[in-house]
Amino acid sequence: TNRMVLNQAFSYLLSLLERSNLDLIYLTWLWNLFKPLCILLISLFVLPAIILIFMYGSSLFCLIYKHWNRLKAAYSEDLWYGAIKTLAVFWELQATIWHGYEVEGLENIPTQGPALIIFYHAALPIDFYYLFAKLWLYRNRRIRVVADKFVFKIPGLATLLEALEIQPSTSTMCKLMLEEGHILAISPGGVREALFGDQNYQLIWKQRTGFAKVAIEAKVPIIPMFTKNCREAVRAMTLGRRKCLSNRIILFSSSLTTFRVV
Repeated sequence: TNRMVLNQAFSYLLSLLERSNLDLIYLTWLWNLFKPLCILLISLFVLPAIILIFMYGSSLFCLIYKHWNRLKAAYSEDLWYGAIKTLAVFWELQATIWHGYEVEGLENIPTQGPALIIFYHAALPIDFYYLFAKLWLYRNRRIRVVADKFVFKIPGLATLLEALEIQPSTSTMCKLMLEEGHILAISPGGVREALFGDQNYQLIWKQRTGFAKVAIEAKVPIIPMFTKNCREAVRAMTLGRRKCLSNRIILFSSSLTTFRVV
């Protein structure tokens, strides 16, 4: 009986060896068949991808190294100051690497004193975040902003809103910020413009003219701002249509110191 069991086991092992040998031959045949295609795919996609990863990694390292000293100085002054400085660096990195973000007319932002920036509200106002980072890092100016009341009810944002000193959108608060010498950014279209705007970038301001009255009373320069393709930064996937995101912000002359409501 034991001999029969051993014979069966031996026969089973022999069958496995024969089968594995066939599998090895088959796999070798498959490899020889698809080897040229694999080499082609590696040369077309894998190697360029590795090069791009190294390029972007090098760019990221250089940008972080560039801002490192600024961050060390920031954290030695104030907790929130250092935190916001760090966030500005990360937004700057993301804007530069992901969108190739550039600013035209940065010199129109005053180095001191109040000013009012009016911008178009995209579905996600990512261009404002980028401008906030640019001014904070390169002009040492911090933009103050007001938000709709519902923003303060969003879970998880309380600490960030506190750090950025974002206030509810009221005429009194806007006027107070300008009187204190801050740069204030307002989007008159607000959430309505974000939700109902389209690729034509029509302004949806309705009768919101309070910002103009605030600017006239405070006697501060008004700086219109528009970012090319800002609405395309966040949009639904559409078949047969592709747009290249190339955010480029334009800050018009700050010589417009009054605003006439028609």
